[in-house]
Amino acid sequence: MKLKLIKLTKNLTLFFVNNYPFCNTKIDNKKYTITLSLGGNIGDNIKRFVELFKYIKRDTKFTIVKSSPILKNPPFGYLEQDYFYNCILEVKTNLPPLYLLKITQRYEKKFKRIRLFKDAPRTLDIDIIFIQKYNKKIEVSNRDLVVPHKNWLNRESVTIPLNILKKRDKR
Repeated sequence: MKLKLIKLTKNLTLFFVNNYPFCNTKIDNKKYTITLSLGGNIGDNIKRFVELFKYIKRDTKFTIVKSSPILKNPPFGYLEQDYFYNCILEVKTNLPPLYLLKITQRYEKKFKRIRLFKDAPRTLDIDIIFIQKYNKKIEVSNRDLVVPHKNWLNRESVTIPLNILKKRDKR
């Protein structure tokens, strides 16, 4: 696995590795565009993200549109744990939001998600940050899913990878 690092600050490092970043130039007619945030800090997270990318790419329910580099960043909330690895993955699908949530939870389980308490160390976390239906942002708010994801704007683990994708889109 080829790996390139860019140190942003003392506490923030970008990792460029297989398919992170990625940009698909094929046009897809699936109705939903989903922005996912991937995170984890137990085990080999970079390898796990690379394997998850391959797994999603093979799943006909999804088309991967783009991904950010992987960001290594400090934890928040519960601070007595290792740094996290986070990135953004944008996919297209025809799955409605609640079914999408079930699929992302199945992916977490497949990749041996472990999380014992809120903000605890974990192997893999997949959050749905945004949903667009035919390029129009939609909101979801029920007991199982809230989109846009609450507090996304206050998390460097989301905003830095998102900003990198936006800058790449402007080129």
